[in-house]
Amino acid sequence: MPIVIPKDLPAFEVLAKEKIFVMPKERAVSQDIRPIEIAIVNLMPTKIDTETQLMRLLGNSSLQINVTLVNMDSYTSKNTPQSHMQKFYKVFDEIKDSYFDGMIITGAPVEQMGFEHVAYWKELSEIMAWSDKHVTSTIHICWGAQAGLYFHYGVEKKALDNKLFGIYEVRAEDKYDLLFKGMNDRMYIPMSRHTSIDETKLRSVSDLKVLASGKDCGCAIIKSLDNKRFFFTGHSEYDRTTLKKEYLRDLDKGLKIDRPVNYFEDDGLYNIDLSWRSTAYLLFNNWLNYYVYQVTPYSFE
Repeated sequence: MPIVIPKDLPAFEVLAKEKIFVMPKERAVSQDIRPIEIAIVNLMPTKIDTETQLMRLLGNSSLQINVTLVNMDSYTSKNTPQSHMQKFYKVFDEIKDSYFDGMIITGAPVEQMGFEHVAYWKELSEIMAWSDKHVTSTIHICWGAQAGLYFHYGVEKKALDNKLFGIYEVRAEDKYDLLFKGMNDRMYIPMSRHTSIDETKLRSVSDLKVLASGKDCGCAIIKSLDNKRFFFTGHSEYDRTTLKKEYLRDLDKGLKIDRPVNYFEDDGLYNIDLSWRSTAYLLFNNWLNYYVYQVTPYSFE
């Protein structure tokens, strides 16, 4: 089944070329199907790239999925045309009376700031509180995971001496969790962050369970015991060249940055080992199937 998105959204043409089953809204409304409603709270500066990455993973499911893109009313994106934002995005006031089967809160390049110093922290806090009663299950990604762990459980983040940057091996701490159904023992996840979470505090929270961790990257996947909240500290959704673009961007800015580990296959910049794609597809597909579709109510009324 397809992911239902506007035909003029940039992701539509990209995913159609990749043989990802996308369907315009005009055709979807003619089908007698209860689609899964997913909200994406997109905090990334490269919003169009992030839309495409997440929709690619959601579109690999056998479910028909409607996507609602959400942005912060309290912050104006500097890297995405306002025409795009006005045409395809909604703000919280426009969705607060709605219910969603699933929600994704993305990362954001604000991890070195205190949470309360982020311009849209109050608004994001309202969304995270609202999600308790309006969303069946939510994935929080990278800084979004740190924000969710701090807001819901008081788990702080800590600065790293060096940026965690590259592809990291992780292993399941609970191999039988349905999120890992069909996966290998070794999973690979892109990481790109200057901070980590306080793992001592994290593991002391009785409502949380660490599902996967890595020797070099720490806790990678965490969930609440009621399955309403998942926290991914990496970026499984990243494309083949996303880390390369980040690396070259930081070099151009004169920032101190090491080559991403376990990413380039040689000393050059062109041979990239796409070692995380199957993990990404399975993570999102299993979340949609076992923690959204199979438990969400047929009617929200």
